[in-house]
Amino acid sequence: ETTEMTNREEAEMQMSELDLLSSMFPSEEEFTVTDQLAVAELKHYAENESAEVPSSKVQFILNVKPEVSNASLVEFSMVCALPFKYPTVLPEITVRSSLLSRAQQIHLNSDLKTYLMQNCSGEPCMLSAREWVKDHAAAYIGKELSSSSVTPSNAVQSEDTTFTRLWIYSHHIYNKQKRKNIIDWAKELSLSGFCMPGKPGVVCVEGLQSSCEEFWSRVRRLTWKRILIRHREDVSLEGGGDAEIQKQRKFPPLEEKCFDAHGARGNHMDLGQLYRFLEEKGCADIFQMYFGVEGH
Repeated sequence: ETTEMTNREEAEMQMSELDLLSSMFPSEEEFTVTDQLAVAELKHYAENESAEVPSSKVQFILNVKPEVSNASLVEFSMVCALPFKYPTVLPEITVRSSLLSRAQQIHLNSDLKTYLMQNCSGEPCMLSAREWVKDHAAAYIGKELSSSSVTPSNAVQSEDTTFTRLWIYSHHIYNKQKRKNIIDWAKELSLSGFCMPGKPGVVCVEGLQSSCEEFWSRVRRLTWKRILIRHREDVSLEGGGDAEIQKQRKFPPLEEKCFDAHGARGNHMDLGQLYRFLEEKGCADIFQMYFGVEGH
């Protein structure tokens, strides 16, 4: 029983911190919640004994202008996600700015994380994190990084030598334009995989990590009743050449897969066929992540 209680307390603390942020930073330019559905689910969970645990983390962006001369030119975005156990665990924050090199960004984010680990466990800490960014972030712009910290070439390499496979779940995918976007974007980004339209909708994309992340950031900006990453696989590539990438792929270039069943609009896919398709590709375990144990 006790854990339930703390989960609910955490949810209440998250809600009150979100309320505080929106009253302190009323303008969209300073504070934007990127996933309203997650907030609604969290609120419902905090207020109702019987409610389900929310399905996705609350995500938001805080934009910060630092206290420096010529500051009008500089802005940092804090892209934030609150894990369910926050504030027992730390928030996930990535600070970005067009003026930071990749290496400077890594350095800044690693220092912010250290600060949070040392100062913020167990307490709501978004405001302290924001203050820290406001006070310290500008110093990382133009910082020449010593060889002991991350050198730019390593930073770029580490990002592009990871092969990623994303398994995306959507409440439904019917819309022709969205289906076209999914196919076109995958092609543009050299991603393989498949898209199963209908209800539910399943999308799998695989390829370079940076390309998968770009694909996801575009797809989630479209309007969905509900969409989330159900599972993610990351594999480090030895050497990272093209041959190595091809070796990791389980699917051909992304195409639609219609496993037709005879739902109301011919939209309900035959999940048995999907299961057999995934099994052929060596991905049968994924089926359970989407549909629970019995494979229905």
